[in-house]
Amino acid sequence: MSLAMIDTEAALDTKIKHVPKKESSLRKWGPSMVVIFGVIALNGYLLGPTGGNIPSLSDRQVRSRELAAERTSLILDMEFDHAEDVKIMGSGLRSFGSRNLSEENGGIMEYTRRRHRHLGEYVHVDVSGEFSSFGKWSIAIIYFAFWVFLMFPNWFLPIGRPGIALGGGLTMIVFRYILMATGNGPFFDSVNVIILEPLFLLFGLMLTTIYLEKMERGGLFDKLRDSLDDPVSWKRSAKIMTMSTIGSAAVMNDSIVLIFSGVVVDLCVRHKVSNSLPYLLSLATTANIGSGLTMTGNPQNILIVSLAYDEIKWVEFAKNMFLPVLLATGINWVMMFTYYAAELFPGSSGYGHNVAMMFGGGKTPEMIAQENAFFARKAAAQEASGHVDVVDDGTWSIWSWLQVIVTTGFLAFFALGYDVSVVSITAGAILMVINSWKRQNYDPKPDTTEYDAEGNPLPKKKTYDMDGNEIEPEEEELVTESETTLTEVDYGLLMLFIGQFLLIGSFDDTGLPQAFFFATMGGCADQMTSSPCVYWFVMVVTILSNVASNVPVVQMLAATFPYATPYDWMQVAFSATIAGNLTMLGSAANMIVAFQAAKVGDRTFTSERHAPFGIPSCLLCLYAGTFVLSNIHFSPECSIKLGDCDDE
Repeated sequence: MSLAMIDTEAALDTKIKHVPKKESSLRKWGPSMVVIFGVIALNGYLLGPTGGNIPSLSDRQVRSRELAAERTSLILDMEFDHAEDVKIMGSGLRSFGSRNLSEENGGIMEYTRRRHRHLGEYVHVDVSGEFSSFGKWSIAIIYFAFWVFLMFPNWFLPIGRPGIALGGGLTMIVFRYILMATGNGPFFDSVNVIILEPLFLLFGLMLTTIYLEKMERGGLFDKLRDSLDDPVSWKRSAKIMTMSTIGSAAVMNDSIVLIFSGVVVDLCVRHKVSNSLPYLLSLATTANIGSGLTMTGNPQNILIVSLAYDEIKWVEFAKNMFLPVLLATGINWVMMFTYYAAELFPGSSGYGHNVAMMFGGGKTPEMIAQENAFFARKAAAQEASGHVDVVDDGTWSIWSWLQVIVTTGFLAFFALGYDVSVVSITAGAILMVINSWKRQNYDPKPDTTEYDAEGNPLPKKKTYDMDGNEIEPEEEELVTESETTLTEVDYGLLMLFIGQFLLIGSFDDTGLPQAFFFATMGGCADQMTSSPCVYWFVMVVTILSNVASNVPVVQMLAATFPYATPYDWMQVAFSATIAGNLTMLGSAANMIVAFQAAKVGDRTFTSERHAPFGIPSCLLCLYAGTFVLSNIHFSPECSIKLGDCDDE
């Protein structure tokens, strides 16, 4: 490469570099404070300062409470024959397919009874009455101590979130045993609080994504990665947000961030971005929002569909969520391009100029310099490698087509409602077999030739036996998948979730999250999704989702309100999903982004940097979407199986 081109690249890089100004506290936390006070004022206005504006229960709500009490009494009075239940439902609940119990397999009341008997790992059992006051509050102190450690891991010893979470889980096990031995608490069923399906799902997704990435250079994964690249900063962020939103709805938010966290960091390194936070936030926040569109978009939605008393279909779920998710996506986009305008629109004169460039196609001199530097680096890399890229003729190799077939089947089975854990692990296993077959029969064998100092190949060394006969070298064994790709599975991430399950499960046993729910809901507890209570209800769910995690909150609500209507669950699904953007611990996707980015050396995605954008984005999206969902929804506000729809 010519020296002039290298000098040009260096000059362009120098031109686009600037010394970032230190952000003031008002600029950093001002939007969050404004939105928080706005939410408090709105709920104070709607409910009244002391809750005086909460309406009394309607006739239908009173009738629903009576029917629910009657149905529960009948279910509890049923004779229990475990052997007969296993005979009827054993294969149905453990087979490859939907977890929902059909009417043919037991009817309405049998559905409820068997759901709580056979899906016990999903149902919260209230043991809070067996704790002493000391037991409850000591567990709470331990939980919140580790919550702070997980939220701000860099404030303490450099253990890392997986080690902190696992240490917290083991601490809970030991301390709960001490409480039980001293009569201050019940037995801790630590095995059942570890929900295995998310762990199986995460392992399957990691396996699948690793093989999609590693199977072929220039294959499906690399094509998708290159499609996100763009020399213009705001376009690169827009592509990331579009991909993340659509992908999370189609596959699952955890899988999308697992695949693309490293890709986003790689793009930031490639473009010499000084602050990768806008791009990582683009990925994480839109992954959480987009996952709310479908029942397979995130773990809590899958759990809601499994535990809902009335059946909720895939299309029904998507119809209800389309407008709220669309509005929330738009708000998040506007906030991203506004809050990080300096990083995404370098050289812009203001917001009006930004909008004009987005829709009019203009560029600032700084953006043009970025483009020139990008293409200069690309040309330098090509010349340094001794060749120029061949124009892609659009043809795909058989390995790319096999990846497409497996991925399409993966998405299809997801959409059809099959067990997501089985689907993801099966896809990963198929790709593992294909990759090993490709390595054995098609990939070039590794070159073991040794060379001298001048680069000349050395003859292979010969070995002889005791009689002087030459020993023929044995054929070298191929390196196995266990020694290569399987070692790249992030087992530390699985440890992180196991530790969190233990911490959260023990905290939920105390009954404090439930007590917080009823204390804060007050008179709205029996009419959670009726206006104006719904706006306070979604706020409480959001807070609990960030304190006790969204999946346990869904478990708690399912156990507390077993006959909740499909519309009730739509509001829970939307608020628990959007809640993931409030804090770093609000969503597993956030933790995955931070963990995966840190693995490749990028530690900018922290709780302190996430909150100033996450809090206002979350609350604005939450209340705008709740307003739309309250006024436009397609699920009934009554339970067909309970029978209270007959009153309307």
